[in-house]
Amino acid sequence: MAGLTAEAKSSPDCIVGTSSSPCTCKSEPVHGSANTSPLHPCPQCGSTKVWRSSKRYTVGGDEIQRWFCRDCGVRFSDPKDLQRARDKRNQEITELSNEIKSGNHSINTSQICVTETKNLEAEQQIPEVLRRNQAEVKGKILEHAFWMQKEGYAEATTTRRIRMLKTLTNKGANLLDPESVKETLATLQHWNVKTKKIAVETYSLFLKMQGLTWNPPRYKSVRKLPFIPTEQEVNELIAGCNKKTATFLQLLKETGMRCGEAFMLNWTDINLENRTVDITPEKGSEPRQLPISVQLINMLLNLKHDKEQPFACSQRHFTRTFRAQRKKIAAKLKNERISKIHFHTLRHWKATTEYAKTKDILHVMKILGHKNIQNTLLYTQLITFKNDEFHSATAKTVEDAQKLVEAGFEYVCDFGDVKLFRKRK
Repeated sequence: MAGLTAEAKSSPDCIVGTSSSPCTCKSEPVHGSANTSPLHPCPQCGSTKVWRSSKRYTVGGDEIQRWFCRDCGVRFSDPKDLQRARDKRNQEITELSNEIKSGNHSINTSQICVTETKNLEAEQQIPEVLRRNQAEVKGKILEHAFWMQKEGYAEATTTRRIRMLKTLTNKGANLLDPESVKETLATLQHWNVKTKKIAVETYSLFLKMQGLTWNPPRYKSVRKLPFIPTEQEVNELIAGCNKKTATFLQLLKETGMRCGEAFMLNWTDINLENRTVDITPEKGSEPRQLPISVQLINMLLNLKHDKEQPFACSQRHFTRTFRAQRKKIAAKLKNERISKIHFHTLRHWKATTEYAKTKDILHVMKILGHKNIQNTLLYTQLITFKNDEFHSATAKTVEDAQKLVEAGFEYVCDFGDVKLFRKRK
């Protein structure tokens, strides 16, 4: 039985010229219940919890039914409706073409003065020039992507840079005119300074490929302390997400790895017996092996093993799904701080908590995989934890002190012939 086409892929809606209409009713499950087996399972995750969503209408007025997956949050268009609209459109084009060939199609004629004729010719030339410029810009962007690959840029970096160039083009900037790019950046008031700075760096590299230079606008971002959530807020977010997203977040929380490193993780990198995970670095970091908890191992084993990677999927779609779940959790718990947690926030949280426990900057540097200790200092924030209670212990001999240090106790002071140690509860 035919499945549904995911909107994340090249949607056939663009072919038939559909336009979305606001949904006037709540989502309804297929056959009246989410527990029944629908005719069309979700092609993204294979779930049978497909609910009826809003409707779309083509230019010709044909109705397109939309569907919503309750597990992964993807929306789909009914392929039968799309095919029916496409066939109708092709039939209309065929009939019109036959009428023109047979001479039955009437063409209205009227007298136009010479001035009006020149104006019409000028109006027809303007779209033609725009089309040529757009085609030339698209060609330059593709050429730039190939140039970045030859220069050895990472695939993720190339993808982000090309996406930024396309965004500038969609915002009205002419990449062949540096002044046009400046004007576009100046009008984008909703962009923060950091985003505009990245756009300037991206366009500068684009001009470098062509052997050109420009006077870039000066954007200086204000350095702020990273947002550090509480452990309870992180746990609430993980508990509210679906199975795959929750496992991904738990992995970032325990290891502090980058989200790109987590997406590159293979099943062979996870050692279930020793409870460790081998991290393949990105951004020039060091490879490392970190311990993981039994809880995380059980969550990983609960995922599908049909692919080489536990999180093999579209990163953009995975991120959009996470944001949708995060928004619902923050609204449900009435805590806007949860809506500020993103993937990299968990790296900040891991570095900060590890430094608070050990006060060892080299230990944090090893966990994060940094080569330069200056990069590690960005993640170590002096925060106040609510739990200031400690376990205390004493040692009279070197052997006793050694055992306490191995157990995680830290030295405080001497009291007579006794050494005092403490460890946070």
